[in-house]
Amino acid sequence: MRGSGPLLAVSLLALSACGDNKIKGDGPPSGSSRFPDAHGEVTPRPEPRSRYGNGPVYEVFGKRYTVMPLSSGYQERGVASWYGKKFHGNLTSNREVYDMYTMTAAHKTLPLPTYVRVRNLRNNKSIVVRVNDRGPFVHNRIIDLSYAAAIKLDMIKDGTSLVEVTAISFDQPSDGEHTTSHRSGASSLPQQASSHSRPAVASNRIYVQVGAFGDRSNAERRLGALSLAGIKDAFIHEERSPGRVLYRVRVGPVADVVQYDVVVEELENIGITDPYLITE
Repeated sequence: MRGSGPLLAVSLLALSACGDNKIKGDGPPSGSSRFPDAHGEVTPRPEPRSRYGNGPVYEVFGKRYTVMPLSSGYQERGVASWYGKKFHGNLTSNREVYDMYTMTAAHKTLPLPTYVRVRNLRNNKSIVVRVNDRGPFVHNRIIDLSYAAAIKLDMIKDGTSLVEVTAISFDQPSDGEHTTSHRSGASSLPQQASSHSRPAVASNRIYVQVGAFGDRSNAERRLGALSLAGIKDAFIHEERSPGRVLYRVRVGPVADVVQYDVVVEELENIGITDPYLITE
């Protein structure tokens, strides 16, 4: 995406990182021998805000987006997609040239630029990318990764993956300003995310959590609402700690993004709009 101003009206044809279903064969040009270094990673550093792409408000497909004042404390779990040769060489929202072989990403509301750590919830592979573009403007997608980043998270084949995105922030919140955590389940986050990847595992089980209650009867009511809506594989998970029992209502495990999208749509149909991804 490209352009700036207090209210950015974007042509459908000018969007760069808004896609979800990639064109067939999207990736490096045919016969290309240029692939990203599997051990490479960008180094986060303080940068001034880009002159372009920072709103503070812009509009795409009739929907308004407000750019976050700070990246500090941001963490979110959801679906990542990626974009490749279709946009290679185009201008990003902050008017840099998109290079699919570098570790970059697009996000709808984080300040440009922002460094974030992206962890694949399925295999625990973790990378750092620099957000310099806007998107993806597709329902239930939170970040669009470059081809290089997608390779390192092992998500090229599927095109999408369930991920956790955490800002590596150099922002210092002033009095009265709050950090932002979306679907994270965390009350606070460190200012600086670790630069080390978590050990990869064969496969995590992933669940969609749709409520946490101190009273089991409330959890059972939520479970009943899911059953009436035809949502399968819902159950109550008891979490015991000294002097306390928490009843978490979960759906799953979910096998992939396709199943997750179905679950999210079913939940939205009954007014549940803040599911949270849990891994075990």
